[in-house]
Amino acid sequence: MRTSTPAAHEPRSSEPPDFSLVLGGGLYQLWRRTRLAGDTLQLTHRRIVVLTLIAWVPLLALSVAEGHAWGGNVALPFLFDVEMHVRLLLALPLLVAAELVVHRRMRPVVRQFVDRDLVPAAGRPQFDAAKASAMSVATAIASSSGSGPFLSLLDSVSRPGAP
Repeated sequence: MRTSTPAAHEPRSSEPPDFSLVLGGGLYQLWRRTRLAGDTLQLTHRRIVVLTLIAWVPLLALSVAEGHAWGGNVALPFLFDVEMHVRLLLALPLLVAAELVVHRRMRPVVRQFVDRDLVPAAGRPQFDAAKASAMSVATAIASSSGSGPFLSLLDSVSRPGAP
């Protein structure tokens, strides 16, 4: 049986391990349901591949269907649009990878505020309230940004037979 040990670069602390600006929102729940993330955002490579395919392949297919992929009567054919490819094939995967970096680095950074006495003992309750507020805002943004119906649709498509 393999036991979980803290990483060597993360100091041990009494800080609860649940502080995250990434975990808990609607998008995270979608990743979990579609098996594109584990409990702590594993499987980054899967999310990168799936999101890139969802963003790029339909545009390619529509461009081919309309005859605008290689030429036609458009100023810039889809396959020659370097800016579009950089956004979808480079920037999007980097943003998805950054999600994991933020998740892994945020808790130790926040813990440093307490460990280095940047937050006095008298201000600790306010600091904890600010952390809780940041987590609830991060979760609320994903839930109330108008993505609810879209996420519900994707969830129902990904789980056939689900209500």
